[in-house]
Amino acid sequence: MEKNTFDAIVVGTGISGGWAAKELTEKGLKTLVLDRGRMVRHGEYPTTTEDPWQLAHGNRPALKDYERKSKQARTGYTITPASAHWFVDDIDNPYEEKYRFDWIRGYHVGGRSIMWGRQSYRWSDLDFEGNAKDGIAVDWPIRYADIAPWYDHVETFIGVSGQAEGLAQLPDGKFLPPMELNCVEREFQGKLKDKFGRALTIGRTAHLTGPLAHDQSPQRSSCRYRNLCIRGCPFGAYFSSNASTLPAAEKTGNMTLVPNAIVYELIYDEKQGRAGGVRVLDAETGARTDYFAKVIFLCASTFGSAHILLNSTSSRFPNGFGNDSGELGCNIMDHHLGAGASATVEGFDDRYYSGRRPNGFYIPRYRNVGKDKREYLRGFGYQGGASRAGWGSLQLAPEVGEDLKNKAQAPGPWSIGMGGFGEILPNHDNRVTLDRSRKDKYGLPILAFDARLRENELRMRKDMINDAAEMLEAAGYRDVRIVDEPYGIGLGIHEMGTARMGRDPKTSVLNAFNQMHACKNVYVTDGSCMTSAACQNPSLTYMALTARAANHAVEELKRRNI
Repeated sequence: MEKNTFDAIVVGTGISGGWAAKELTEKGLKTLVLDRGRMVRHGEYPTTTEDPWQLAHGNRPALKDYERKSKQARTGYTITPASAHWFVDDIDNPYEEKYRFDWIRGYHVGGRSIMWGRQSYRWSDLDFEGNAKDGIAVDWPIRYADIAPWYDHVETFIGVSGQAEGLAQLPDGKFLPPMELNCVEREFQGKLKDKFGRALTIGRTAHLTGPLAHDQSPQRSSCRYRNLCIRGCPFGAYFSSNASTLPAAEKTGNMTLVPNAIVYELIYDEKQGRAGGVRVLDAETGARTDYFAKVIFLCASTFGSAHILLNSTSSRFPNGFGNDSGELGCNIMDHHLGAGASATVEGFDDRYYSGRRPNGFYIPRYRNVGKDKREYLRGFGYQGGASRAGWGSLQLAPEVGEDLKNKAQAPGPWSIGMGGFGEILPNHDNRVTLDRSRKDKYGLPILAFDARLRENELRMRKDMINDAAEMLEAAGYRDVRIVDEPYGIGLGIHEMGTARMGRDPKTSVLNAFNQMHACKNVYVTDGSCMTSAACQNPSLTYMALTARAANHAVEELKRRNI
């Protein structure tokens, strides 16, 4: 027991787990960091330097890949040879879905911080006050002022490029130089402002476009504009746990990192009235080990943490660890997408661009902002980009010989497209439960999802489509085509809400510091904690909340309150 005892345990090494590891170790805590997947160190990215012709099948998936990853394949990129190794096998890691539900996972050290989209936006009080003003679900127990210093802290360390815009609904941050809009995007930006009074800005993204404001990450350098980010970046140009927070934690000498360690249960100490530790299954050998600590941070991803909590039952918590409120596993949220428009752009035949920018433009939320009132609650933002057809368009060209060479002398036409990211409201009936009648390859019960879009989201999608088409038409672009793709919750890969924060223990699982109401030495800081979803990408908020919670935990340990 003595050799398996630490000051803190962190479960998970993704966006949140990496930050918990960094903050706790830098504050002097001997910290055990557990990940259910294989070890991946910065730079150990198998396909990161391979050219298309070096990838199997020209980077096209084989039939066997679809057979084993039918659900993971719904994204369109999770089973191609360039990135398939980052995503789980659905046969070995099954789940049930009453309605289509897309649970996209990566089981390895670093988690989805290797494959994430890197868009990094602050939330505002419009988001933190939304539930209270609309009478929806429960009120957030924090406001923007509570988290703003932690946004500063996180952005300064990871490096976020972006352009300050002075918008109340999208607070500015500590930015590195912005990436550049191309000529078509700049024209569209001007027309949106003139015709609609709406903003368009370059995406705020966790890529280094210049030097960091600190010297604590010598392993990282600036973006090379390869746009091969999903493979893992050997330059550390974008933020990942592997390139950033885990090396920082390792540097302290206070971190013990154990891969292939599946945490399947929290140990509840009945006498102490607290969590004593965690139970771990070795993914390779099947051996079971108990680890112990004064404080535990659950950062296993929204549904990973929900699985652990639901599977941790005792006489004190018969319905799941910390589930006095009955809200554990409920209120699943995501961002609904696949709704927007595209068009062809004329008049820029003499213009092109260099590099492959790993970013696009962003149109911040404007619906239900200020005097704008719609027949639905909340709103959406758009992510999109303009580009010109290049060499790839010639792969299917019917010409050969001299005709093909002549066609290759000039790029193809310009096009522009954008898709909405819409907020999903918290709903108690959008939930996940544990199905103990079915097991995964490790003999653990699987999750069963019962979640779908409700009327508010369906009404919002109409505006997401119509507004996009209207803006492109108003800009004078031709062949405007609307996009309305089938959508299942989860496809946005921004799952949130299964152990929400709140002011009242009767209606929430966590308090204002991500601390479990019913067990003060357990903190949950991944997407589980979210009380509402906003329409901005949430990962920056997870990081800020995690850093804030770690600071709180250390202070509470010093005061001997936990």
